[in-house]
Amino acid sequence: MRIAVCDDNEIQRDITLQTVREYLLELDDGSTIDTYSSGRELVAAVEQGGAYDVYIMDIIMPDFDGIETSKELRSMSPTGEIVFLTNSNEYAADSYGVGALYYLLKPIDKRKLYNVLQRAADRLRRMETAGMLVTTRTGVRRVLFQNIIYAERCGRIMRLHCLDGDFDTVSLRDSFKAAVAPLLTDTRFYLCGASCVLNLQHVVGVREREATLDNGVRLTLPRACAAPFRTAWSDFWIAGRDEYPQPADG
Repeated sequence: MRIAVCDDNEIQRDITLQTVREYLLELDDGSTIDTYSSGRELVAAVEQGGAYDVYIMDIIMPDFDGIETSKELRSMSPTGEIVFLTNSNEYAADSYGVGALYYLLKPIDKRKLYNVLQRAADRLRRMETAGMLVTTRTGVRRVLFQNIIYAERCGRIMRLHCLDGDFDTVSLRDSFKAAVAPLLTDTRFYLCGASCVLNLQHVVGVREREATLDNGVRLTLPRACAAPFRTAWSDFWIAGRDEYPQPADG
């Protein structure tokens, strides 16, 4: 995991850093930690080096607080688990708005932080390993969900557009919706009409009836699903999940 710790209070930042380091010693999996003293510094680092897997962030920071920082991070990527540090429960609703995994009350309980980090690691592992089996003309192939940009029906077959290229299934025996049912169990995927499923994680823009993907492809959305799709994409991009963050209970 790549972990970012962001807190304007140097003492608290060092405490959090040390606690995370102790947790990672138990894992010994090559995870890394970077620290930042402000939200703007963190955002600039992500713009240059890409998103982190986990953000541990103070909510109350001068100039650019944790909520504002998280909104900016979500605008760049919906991925990455956000863990807020706070002195009060009153920020739960704001945490939900940016799809936070948890918020932890200060002073931080070491065991609670360990539990939250383990949950983040488990989520990341599921995201990276989730996939489906598809039958092609050359045999059965396992495709990871995170590599699928979109799937579409082309005549009697399903064509999967993936990060490592496109390929076709054999003729479908059931409906297209039945064929993509495994994808629709994952919140990253959205069924657009009767013949296309988009991975919201790979959609970088939506304008009227057009969705722009991160590979440069532009797809025209069916008229009936254009508005619902824009809402779903916006919700995913900002929140990234459908779970309400709760204080870690150990």
